[in-house]
Amino acid sequence: MSEILKDWSKIKLVVTDIDGTLVNSAYQLSNDFYTVFDKLRARGILFAVASGRQFFNLANRFEAIKKDLIFIAENGSYVVDQGEEILVQAIEQSIAKELLVEARTIADTYIVLCGKKKAYVENSHPYFISKVKLYYDEFELVEDLMQVEDDQFLKIAICDLAGAEANSYRHFQQKRDLLQVKVSGKIWLDLSHKLADKGRAIALLQNKYSISIEETMAFGDYLNDLEMMQRAYFSYAMENAHPDIKKAARFRAKSNDENGVLEVLQQMLMTIN
Repeated sequence: MSEILKDWSKIKLVVTDIDGTLVNSAYQLSNDFYTVFDKLRARGILFAVASGRQFFNLANRFEAIKKDLIFIAENGSYVVDQGEEILVQAIEQSIAKELLVEARTIADTYIVLCGKKKAYVENSHPYFISKVKLYYDEFELVEDLMQVEDDQFLKIAICDLAGAEANSYRHFQQKRDLLQVKVSGKIWLDLSHKLADKGRAIALLQNKYSISIEETMAFGDYLNDLEMMQRAYFSYAMENAHPDIKKAARFRAKSNDENGVLEVLQQMLMTIN
């Protein structure tokens, strides 16, 4: 344990997932978050939020500090570093249209076409829209997703009421050599460009700031966090994490409902004072 605490003094970048990780089951931040963030910033430690959420949703959630945060949005398809856009990894429109055609054939699912400008949906079912509003602040109901063209498509998200891992994932798993096919939650499957994942986004930041894997700390809970675990020596799986994330991470944090991320960061700050 002493060796781990000693190494904490070298941390230069902290990256955390949001849902199931930084926020609790009611989607609330800990009251201590902003105090901890200010202390990290005062020590020159960069802080990034990495999520399947839309950039606008994240920026609004962290409005007070958005100029000082790094946003890894749409599972790594879009990265904004302290106000500067540094990555747009969009899917080719022709490929996106092919995926839409296939996604429409899967029972018990709804589709979100995630553009850079906004997200697009073609179904107004109340339950589905309630889920969309959790993660997308800018979205539009359209008659036909196939007719949307004036945007860059960062991701196709499938809301799968039958369970993403058991249902829609099976329809797309054979495309993993061509795309990122990620189960990002119990009812969410995300399809992205092959080069779009949280790990590659972190690597971009590490290269930009000359930060090593050993100087990076990351927290996650679900399968879209897998590559992120591989880009941080201090990789933490939440107690509530998917079993595969627990296998991939070196360390464990308490559950999101026990403010596990904040507890680890507070412990780290105590050791580097």
